[in-house]
Amino acid sequence: MIRLDLPPLPAAENLAAEEYFLDACEAGHGGETLLFWEPPEPFVVVGYANKVAAEVKVSACEQQHVPIFRRCSGGGTVVQLPGGLNYSLLLRIVENGPTRNISVANQFIMERNRAAIATLLPAAGPVCVRGHTDLCVDAVKFAGNAQRRRKHFLLFHGTLLLNCELSRISELLAMPSLQPDYRAHRPHDAFVTNLNRPASAVKAALAHAWDAQPGSAPLPLAEIKQLAREKYSSRAWNFKF
Repeated sequence: MIRLDLPPLPAAENLAAEEYFLDACEAGHGGETLLFWEPPEPFVVVGYANKVAAEVKVSACEQQHVPIFRRCSGGGTVVQLPGGLNYSLLLRIVENGPTRNISVANQFIMERNRAAIATLLPAAGPVCVRGHTDLCVDAVKFAGNAQRRRKHFLLFHGTLLLNCELSRISELLAMPSLQPDYRAHRPHDAFVTNLNRPASAVKAALAHAWDAQPGSAPLPLAEIKQLAREKYSSRAWNFKF
Protein backbone atom coordinates (compact mmCIF):
# COMPACT_ATOMS: atom_id res chain seq x y z
CA MET A 1 0.00 0.00 0.00
CA ILE A 2 1.16 3.51 -0.84
CA ARG A 3 1.14 6.32 1.73
CA LEU A 4 0.47 9.87 0.51
CA ASP A 5 0.64 12.97 2.71
CA LEU A 6 -1.11 15.84 0.98
CA PRO A 7 0.55 19.26 1.17
CA PRO A 8 -1.52 22.13 2.62
CA LEU A 9 -4.45 22.59 0.23
CA PRO A 10 -7.72 24.56 0.29
CA ALA A 11 -10.63 22.68 1.82
CA ALA A 12 -12.36 21.93 -1.48
CA GLU A 13 -9.18 20.45 -2.92
CA ASN A 14 -8.69 18.14 0.05
CA LEU A 15 -12.20 16.77 -0.48
CA ALA A 16 -11.66 16.55 -4.23
CA ALA A 17 -8.42 14.61 -3.76
CA GLU A 18 -10.24 11.80 -1.96
CA GLU A 19 -12.72 11.35 -4.81
CA TYR A 20 -10.03 11.81 -7.47
CA PHE A 21 -7.95 8.95 -6.09
CA LEU A 22 -11.01 6.70 -5.73
CA ASP A 23 -11.91 7.33 -9.38
CA ALA A 24 -8.30 6.73 -10.46
CA CYS A 25 -8.17 3.41 -8.62
CA GLU A 26 -11.51 2.36 -10.05
CA ALA A 27 -10.24 3.16 -13.56
CA GLY A 28 -7.16 1.01 -13.01
CA HIS A 29 -4.72 3.89 -12.59
CA GLY A 30 -3.82 3.34 -8.97
CA GLY A 31 -3.62 0.81 -6.17
CA GLU A 32 -4.42 0.62 -2.50
CA THR A 33 -3.52 3.87 -0.80
CA LEU A 34 -3.49 5.53 2.62
CA LEU A 35 -3.92 9.27 2.27
CA PHE A 36 -3.46 11.90 5.00
CA TRP A 37 -4.47 15.56 5.12
CA GLU A 38 -4.99 18.18 7.79
CA PRO A 39 -7.66 20.92 7.78
CA PRO A 40 -6.16 24.31 6.88
CA GLU A 41 -8.98 26.25 8.56
CA PRO A 42 -12.41 25.58 10.09
CA PHE A 43 -15.06 24.35 7.68
CA VAL A 44 -18.18 22.20 7.82
CA VAL A 45 -18.64 19.01 5.80
CA VAL A 46 -22.04 17.37 5.46
CA GLY A 47 -22.46 13.74 4.49
CA TYR A 48 -23.67 13.08 0.97
CA ALA A 49 -27.37 12.76 1.87
CA ASN A 50 -27.47 15.29 4.73
CA LYS A 51 -29.81 18.27 4.56
CA VAL A 52 -27.75 21.36 5.27
CA ALA A 53 -30.55 23.29 6.97
CA ALA A 54 -31.25 20.39 9.36
CA GLU A 55 -27.66 19.65 10.37
CA VAL A 56 -25.83 22.98 10.21
CA LYS A 57 -26.29 26.34 11.94
CA VAL A 58 -26.02 28.10 8.61
CA SER A 59 -26.35 31.64 9.97
CA ALA A 60 -23.54 31.02 12.48
CA CYS A 61 -21.33 29.69 9.69
CA GLU A 62 -22.06 32.77 7.60
CA GLN A 63 -21.35 35.13 10.50
CA GLN A 64 -18.06 33.38 11.27
CA HIS A 65 -17.09 32.98 7.58
CA VAL A 66 -16.98 29.18 7.88
CA PRO A 67 -17.66 27.53 4.50
CA ILE A 68 -19.95 24.52 4.10
CA PHE A 69 -19.05 21.60 1.84
CA ARG A 70 -20.56 18.22 0.93
CA ARG A 71 -18.46 15.06 0.68
CA CYS A 72 -18.95 12.09 -1.61
CA SER A 73 -19.56 9.55 1.19
CA GLY A 74 -22.42 9.07 3.62
CA GLY A 75 -22.44 9.52 7.37
CA GLY A 76 -23.04 12.57 9.48
CA THR A 77 -21.96 16.20 9.45
CA VAL A 78 -18.61 17.22 10.92
CA VAL A 79 -16.66 20.37 11.63
CA GLN A 80 -13.14 20.22 10.26
CA LEU A 81 -10.79 22.10 12.58
CA PRO A 82 -7.08 22.86 12.73
CA GLY A 83 -5.62 20.29 15.07
CA GLY A 84 -7.55 17.50 13.38
CA LEU A 85 -6.25 14.76 11.10
CA ASN A 86 -8.01 13.15 8.16
CA TYR A 87 -7.11 9.80 6.68
CA SER A 88 -8.48 8.07 3.58
CA LEU A 89 -8.09 4.38 2.79
CA LEU A 90 -8.53 3.25 -0.80
CA LEU A 91 -8.98 -0.51 -0.67
CA ARG A 92 -9.69 -3.11 -3.30
CA ILE A 93 -13.06 -4.85 -3.02
CA VAL A 94 -12.36 -8.59 -2.91
CA GLU A 95 -15.16 -11.09 -3.35
CA ASN A 96 -15.38 -13.28 -0.25
CA GLY A 97 -12.75 -11.04 1.39
CA PRO A 98 -12.95 -8.58 4.31
CA THR A 99 -14.05 -5.72 2.01
CA ARG A 100 -16.82 -7.68 0.26
CA ASN A 101 -19.71 -5.61 1.63
CA ILE A 102 -20.35 -2.50 3.72
CA SER A 103 -20.80 -4.10 7.12
CA VAL A 104 -17.91 -6.54 6.87
CA ALA A 105 -15.60 -3.79 5.58
CA ASN A 106 -16.67 -1.52 8.45
CA GLN A 107 -15.78 -4.18 11.01
CA PHE A 108 -12.47 -5.10 9.35
CA ILE A 109 -11.23 -1.54 8.91
CA MET A 110 -12.46 -0.18 12.24
CA GLU A 111 -10.88 -3.00 14.25
CA ARG A 112 -7.51 -2.47 12.57
CA ASN A 113 -7.72 1.28 13.15
CA ARG A 114 -8.85 0.77 16.74
CA ALA A 115 -5.87 -1.46 17.50
CA ALA A 116 -3.49 1.05 15.91
CA ILE A 117 -4.78 3.98 17.97
CA ALA A 118 -4.84 1.89 21.17
CA THR A 119 -1.05 1.59 20.97
CA LEU A 120 -0.88 5.38 21.49
CA LEU A 121 -3.09 5.37 24.59
CA PRO A 122 -1.69 2.76 26.99
CA ALA A 123 -2.85 4.65 30.08
CA ALA A 124 -6.26 5.76 28.82
CA GLY A 125 -9.57 3.97 29.05
CA PRO A 126 -10.40 1.26 26.53
CA VAL A 127 -10.31 2.35 22.90
CA CYS A 128 -13.40 0.89 21.28
CA VAL A 129 -15.67 1.00 18.25
CA ARG A 130 -19.17 2.25 18.98
CA GLY A 131 -22.11 2.72 16.69
CA HIS A 132 -20.92 1.37 13.36
CA THR A 133 -17.90 3.55 12.66
CA ASP A 134 -17.07 5.72 15.68
CA LEU A 135 -13.80 5.40 17.58
CA CYS A 136 -14.12 6.21 21.27
CA VAL A 137 -12.32 6.18 24.57
CA ASP A 138 -14.96 4.52 26.74
CA ALA A 139 -18.09 6.25 25.38
CA VAL A 140 -16.53 9.56 24.28
CA LYS A 141 -15.91 9.90 20.54
CA PHE A 142 -12.67 11.11 18.99
CA ALA A 143 -13.13 9.89 15.40
CA GLY A 144 -15.98 9.44 12.96
CA ASN A 145 -15.74 7.51 9.70
CA ALA A 146 -17.66 6.89 6.48
CA GLN A 147 -17.49 4.69 3.41
CA ARG A 148 -18.15 5.03 -0.31
CA ARG A 149 -18.07 2.00 -2.59
CA ARG A 150 -17.53 1.60 -6.29
CA LYS A 151 -17.37 -1.71 -8.19
CA HIS A 152 -13.70 -2.53 -7.63
CA PHE A 153 -12.51 -0.10 -4.92
CA LEU A 154 -13.89 1.54 -1.81
CA LEU A 155 -13.06 4.77 -0.03
CA PHE A 156 -13.08 4.58 3.76
CA HIS A 157 -12.19 7.83 5.45
CA GLY A 158 -12.41 9.55 8.79
CA THR A 159 -11.51 12.54 10.92
CA LEU A 160 -9.57 12.22 14.18
CA LEU A 161 -9.82 14.99 16.76
CA LEU A 162 -6.29 15.50 18.05
CA ASN A 163 -5.93 19.02 19.44
CA CYS A 164 -9.02 20.87 18.22
CA GLU A 165 -11.02 23.76 19.63
CA LEU A 166 -14.02 21.55 20.31
CA SER A 167 -16.34 24.38 21.40
CA ARG A 168 -16.57 25.36 17.73
CA ILE A 169 -18.63 22.23 17.00
CA SER A 170 -21.65 23.30 19.06
CA GLU A 171 -21.35 26.81 17.62
CA LEU A 172 -21.65 25.54 14.05
CA LEU A 173 -23.71 22.34 14.14
CA ALA A 174 -27.22 21.55 15.27
CA MET A 175 -27.86 18.33 17.15
CA PRO A 176 -27.69 15.60 14.49
CA SER A 177 -30.95 14.32 13.07
CA LEU A 178 -29.67 10.74 13.40
CA GLN A 179 -27.76 9.66 16.51
CA PRO A 180 -26.26 6.34 17.61
CA ASP A 181 -27.85 4.92 20.73
CA TYR A 182 -24.67 5.26 22.77
CA ARG A 183 -24.72 9.04 22.34
CA ALA A 184 -27.75 9.18 24.66
CA HIS A 185 -28.65 12.68 23.43
CA ARG A 186 -25.47 14.19 24.82
CA PRO A 187 -24.59 17.65 23.44
CA HIS A 188 -21.51 17.96 21.26
CA ASP A 189 -19.27 19.19 24.10
CA ALA A 190 -20.05 16.09 26.18
CA PHE A 191 -19.92 13.65 23.28
CA VAL A 192 -16.48 14.30 21.73
CA THR A 193 -12.92 14.60 22.98
CA ASN A 194 -9.43 15.21 21.69
CA LEU A 195 -6.99 12.35 21.35
CA ASN A 196 -4.19 14.69 22.53
CA ARG A 197 -1.52 13.01 20.46
CA PRO A 198 0.62 14.57 17.69
CA ALA A 199 -0.46 14.01 14.11
CA SER A 200 2.92 12.47 13.30
CA ALA A 201 2.39 9.71 15.87
CA VAL A 202 -1.14 8.95 14.67
CA LYS A 203 -0.01 8.84 11.05
CA ALA A 204 2.84 6.49 11.93
CA ALA A 205 0.53 4.15 13.86
CA LEU A 206 -2.01 3.94 11.03
CA ALA A 207 0.68 3.59 8.36
CA HIS A 208 2.23 0.72 10.34
CA ALA A 209 -1.15 -0.97 10.76
CA TRP A 210 -1.81 -0.87 7.01
CA ASP A 211 1.81 -1.47 5.95
CA ALA A 212 1.72 1.79 3.96
CA GLN A 213 5.01 2.97 2.46
CA PRO A 214 5.66 6.51 1.16
CA GLY A 215 4.89 6.93 -2.52
CA SER A 216 7.10 8.78 -4.98
CA ALA A 217 4.72 9.68 -7.82
CA PRO A 218 3.98 13.41 -8.29
CA LEU A 219 0.65 14.60 -6.92
CA PRO A 220 -1.88 15.26 -9.73
CA LEU A 221 -2.66 18.76 -8.50
CA ALA A 222 -4.08 20.04 -11.79
CA GLU A 223 -6.71 17.30 -11.90
CA ILE A 224 -7.55 17.74 -8.21
CA LYS A 225 -7.94 21.49 -8.63
CA GLN A 226 -10.23 20.98 -11.62
CA LEU A 227 -12.50 18.60 -9.67
CA ALA A 228 -12.54 21.07 -6.78
CA ARG A 229 -13.58 23.92 -9.09
CA GLU A 230 -16.24 21.96 -10.94
CA LYS A 231 -17.78 20.12 -7.98
CA TYR A 232 -16.60 20.84 -4.44
CA SER A 233 -16.58 24.61 -4.85
CA SER A 234 -20.04 24.54 -6.42
CA ARG A 235 -23.04 25.71 -4.42
CA ALA A 236 -25.17 23.36 -6.53
CA TRP A 237 -23.24 20.41 -5.08
CA ASN A 238 -22.71 21.65 -1.54
CA PHE A 239 -26.33 22.75 -1.01
CA LYS A 240 -28.02 20.12 -3.17
CA PHE A 241 -30.05 18.90 -0.16
